[in-house]
Amino acid sequence: MTGPRALLALLLFLLGFAASAQEPLRIGSKRFTEAYILAEVLAQTARPHASVELKPGLGNTAIVYAALRAGSIDLYPEYVGTIDQEILKNAQPSASLAAMNAQLKPLGLGVAVPLGFNNGYALAMKAETARRLGIATLSDLSRHPSLRLGLSNEFIGRADGWRGLAQRYGLAQQPSGLDHGLAYDAVTAGQIDVIDIYTTDAKITHLGLTVLADDAGYFPRYDALLLYRLDVPQRFPAAWAALQRLAGGINEKTMIALNAKAELQGQGFEAIARQHLAGGASDAVKAAGFWAKLFGPDLARLTGQHLALVLASVALAVLIGVPLAIAVAPHAGPRALVLGASGLLQTIPSLALLAVLISWVDRIGALPALLALTLYALLPIMRNTCVGLAEVPQGLRLAGTALGFTTLQRLRLIELPLALPTLVAGVRTATSIAVGTATIAAFIGAGGYGERIVTGLALNDKDLLLAGALPSAALALLFEALFGLAARRMRRS
Repeated sequence: MTGPRALLALLLFLLGFAASAQEPLRIGSKRFTEAYILAEVLAQTARPHASVELKPGLGNTAIVYAALRAGSIDLYPEYVGTIDQEILKNAQPSASLAAMNAQLKPLGLGVAVPLGFNNGYALAMKAETARRLGIATLSDLSRHPSLRLGLSNEFIGRADGWRGLAQRYGLAQQPSGLDHGLAYDAVTAGQIDVIDIYTTDAKITHLGLTVLADDAGYFPRYDALLLYRLDVPQRFPAAWAALQRLAGGINEKTMIALNAKAELQGQGFEAIARQHLAGGASDAVKAAGFWAKLFGPDLARLTGQHLALVLASVALAVLIGVPLAIAVAPHAGPRALVLGASGLLQTIPSLALLAVLISWVDRIGALPALLALTLYALLPIMRNTCVGLAEVPQGLRLAGTALGFTTLQRLRLIELPLALPTLVAGVRTATSIAVGTATIAAFIGAGGYGERIVTGLALNDKDLLLAGALPSAALALLFEALFGLAARRMRRS
């Protein structure tokens, strides 16, 4: 026995060693154009030296930072001002990267590889409107309280965002929350007057916007660099050495040009990064049309991810919801309590529920997305199970009892078969909800068709938005057809 056991132990050791040796370097990013591009630059730089897993478009600072702390990603491109005020909550900017690293070290994190450019926050408006009203600085905004401000939700809530800005300049306007990718269309269409921008955005010059001078010096510098887990240099020494060679390689002019390739020319992030790393040589890449985006090479992968989330969440909801509904169905009080709690879950906004679940499970990706989808699927399954059982004629229950059936036998042989069509209708509704809601999974790196929608929002690319929405709609119709076929067969039997 000693020989086989020793062999098994050796085999398990070798498998564990191989798994650890193949562990990828996980690179994340936020959900705006520049972040996608920088993440691709980092991934392509590291890939010759390590296995790389790219997790782009994870959301705002809070989500990406939480992913870094939890170990779901190893590094991501970040900005000095954001780390200082949003992450470390410093009242005053740190004097140096060394001081910032001293604060980050107890968290197991560090900053390194300054990329060479500053991408700051600013407010901008149409040049014509600015000239007409005589607005050139942020101080000038205080004289025009009726101006309509459309600001990104993250900027509104940030420590270095709207609240501090409004206090510094005495601004009385009440801003509306607006996705950054849609803000440029809104301001050029005259739907809003002022937006928040990143100073390396390509559309500022393209649309002829006026950037308002920060005359009171409110905004800190937002020099781009890497925020990383301290064990990365030891785990991936060759990849880390390659990443360090990126220091100082991108200035503001270059970053604006890279953003323009994505936002104005429609080039893909991967191609843009490849061209930059090749020395800026352009392959004259033609922007993909709608059909190319719809049937792109990522379609099979996204379909698999979306299907897995939907099927797993609905299956879990059935396994949890049906037994629970059976248990409470005969009792009015517990039934009302359970269905009420499930109904309350339906009122929680999906992104808010995801944020709570991320903090609970301490990770991003498929697990919190799966939990959220399961919770949303519970109500129709439990409600329909209770309704189906309530509709079973009392006479049939009494007949089963008269035949000597136990409670479980009566449930299995009489009540559940009769309630099955109504129960399946609940599963059908839950599946439709899951197909649509699963698009939110992309906001936390779980993939699916939402990945296209998230990227389309960042680029304000309507074709890419449709390329994500249409497959999701088609999948919902496919499930409807399958459930319809199952319902017809149950009626015949």
